[in-house]
Amino acid sequence: MNGVSSGVMISLGAYFLVMIGIGIYAYFKQANDTEGYMLGGRNLSPAVTALSAGASDMSGWLLLGLPGAMYADGVVSAWIAIGLTLGAFLNYIIVAPRLRVYTEVADNAITLPDYFANRFEDKSHLLRVISAIVIILFFTVYTAASLVGGGKLFESSLNLSYGTGLWVTAGVVVVYTLFGGFLAVSMTDFVQGVIMLFAMVIVPIVALTDLGGVGATTNAIRAIDPSMLDITSGMTALGIISLLAWGLGYFGQPHIIVRFMAIRSVKDVPTARNIGMSWMIISLIGACVTGIAGRAYVQKTAMTLDDPETIFLVFTQFLFHPLVSGFLLAAILAAIMSTISSQLLVVSSSLTKDVYKLFFDKEAPEARQVLVGRISVIVVAVVAIMLASNPDSSVLNLVSNAWAGFGAAFGPLVIFSLTWRGMNRNGAVAGMVVGALTVILWVYGPFEMNGVPLNSWLYAIVPGFILSTIAIFAVSTMTGGPRPSVSAKYEEMELNLNK
Repeated sequence: MNGVSSGVMISLGAYFLVMIGIGIYAYFKQANDTEGYMLGGRNLSPAVTALSAGASDMSGWLLLGLPGAMYADGVVSAWIAIGLTLGAFLNYIIVAPRLRVYTEVADNAITLPDYFANRFEDKSHLLRVISAIVIILFFTVYTAASLVGGGKLFESSLNLSYGTGLWVTAGVVVVYTLFGGFLAVSMTDFVQGVIMLFAMVIVPIVALTDLGGVGATTNAIRAIDPSMLDITSGMTALGIISLLAWGLGYFGQPHIIVRFMAIRSVKDVPTARNIGMSWMIISLIGACVTGIAGRAYVQKTAMTLDDPETIFLVFTQFLFHPLVSGFLLAAILAAIMSTISSQLLVVSSSLTKDVYKLFFDKEAPEARQVLVGRISVIVVAVVAIMLASNPDSSVLNLVSNAWAGFGAAFGPLVIFSLTWRGMNRNGAVAGMVVGALTVILWVYGPFEMNGVPLNSWLYAIVPGFILSTIAIFAVSTMTGGPRPSVSAKYEEMELNLNK
């Protein structure tokens, strides 16, 4: 093994040991019950909540997908970052405080399907089952997307096979998630968020310095293609709406909003918001600059770059000492692993609470539910590895489809369940089904607009979100509104929110 590979492996090995160590620590610290394993006992600090939400949100697309889009298309891709920033901010304002209070008011709901069922007093279990199906379906795809990033990292940077990268990435995540549950996931997310922030600051700075500064980099891009510096170049109004619409997805992402359920107090939400938004803005700017600087660097060095999503890897290999390169590669793994672990835990929690306990063992003791949750982590990870077996999969495309699915199915449902007392169970079911089916048909159906696939013409989350909202209002209104007891829970939430 050469010096470069040795240095990188030392850094990555240390990183893996730290993550596993945190998982073991969390195993002994948390309570061995479902609230402890799946929600950390609702005792997360604002800083851990914020960085855990951010790290689990960004995944490998922050260091691979977004820089790759900026490299290929120029600053027009920054519309995604703008939309995400607005969406995340509104998520902290609208959803975070209300969800923290309401999930306790709604019979101490631990999972999102739990909350939906309790919020609307759904004795038929229809809401719980449909939401569990949506979570299992879209999160398995989402987890596979994250694993694709891990496979690409090992293949392009460590000269290991793509398949080896999949199994190593999934293996380490499974170990600490399996043992430490939500507490381990949140604590590792915090560490991973710090690593990601450092990487998204240091890489673009060093890249710009190597290119001679901002002015020289800008001139180099102009020489390649001046339109790359025009944020409206080639964009239609629908194109801009499609990119901004990524922000709508935040309201319906279970792995993100579950952090709001776990924060120790609603009074801590503003602090978490300030930390989380600062982290996010710095990271997104760094990712965008990395992609643009990468285009100038590849031109300057006359190298060949087959996959734009590997531009961050190029910088780590050519501009840094091997030990630092290993640390920066760990940042990519941090982004990937933080998302995978959160997704695995959400899916396993849903499989446990909303499938196993509901249909197979209604009286299952807490310890058995935790065991089923751990087994589910392994099963979902293996399925995701199988789905991620194609190394040509695009991280950004896979993520965008799953993101749209959750945003349309759950986004309007979450918002209106927290802000409109007139919503009822029938409206919730209609909104969820309409949102999910719209995205599936929009992305995978054989439909076109002027010869262009619908999802290329307009991002699927837009029609999905709109039609879901209409379904919620129409069906809730036509079926007579909520029961009096549901309205009473809503009033209790509002009182507790204003204390």
